[in-house]
Amino acid sequence: MTSKPRILVVEDEPAIADTIVYALANDGFAPAWCATGADAVRAFQQERPALVVLDVGLPDLNGFQLFKELQALEGGSEVPMLFLTARSDEIDRVVGLELGADDYVAKPFSPRELAARVRAILRRSTRAPAGTETPAVPFALDEERHRIRYYGALLELSRYEYGILRLLLRKPGRVYTREELLAQVWDEASDSFDRTVDAHIKTLRAKLKAVAPEVEPIRTVRGTGYALQEELPPRA
Repeated sequence: MTSKPRILVVEDEPAIADTIVYALANDGFAPAWCATGADAVRAFQQERPALVVLDVGLPDLNGFQLFKELQALEGGSEVPMLFLTARSDEIDRVVGLELGADDYVAKPFSPRELAARVRAILRRSTRAPAGTETPAVPFALDEERHRIRYYGALLELSRYEYGILRLLLRKPGRVYTREELLAQVWDEASDSFDRTVDAHIKTLRAKLKAVAPEVEPIRTVRGTGYALQEELPPRA
């Protein structure tokens, strides 16, 4: 008999938590509730869940900080996470997605919709189990979750680093000018400068080099812009 996916629910309001737990249980999941960040860390360490539903506003720890702590635990980066928040400010959504959250739901929400989103995240999560070989393909782009893997390693990218790399990946070899990168990646390109692009390319290159020091995937075209190398070496 197949075991039910364990969903860790981190929510400090009992009434909301009860509703979430009930909806998830009725949808075939095995929810486990924690009211604080400290309890969530302990529960995660005791048994790694299939997914975490995480409230941004917790009494003992900011939800974004807890997200980082859970990701730092063994196997944490492989567990999808969905943020809950009572705030309507778009900045929360942006911060959550930049950190690498798989989805974001603002309160008030429909419990059935939340359960459906949990199921959708798990359905599209095609993570390789621990101990498998590193893929030979250099880049793997997951646009639904705003994530990019490089030689099997999940890159921790900022919003704009992700946007630049995603754009370069779409047409390897194609040279993008700084103006094109600003226009297609930044929301307000008029408020940014060429140096902004160069700074983000520098940090992006550093993150790529940390994974594969011997490879230079981004090519600089002097006086023009940047391009992704058309051919990158596979790794055993």
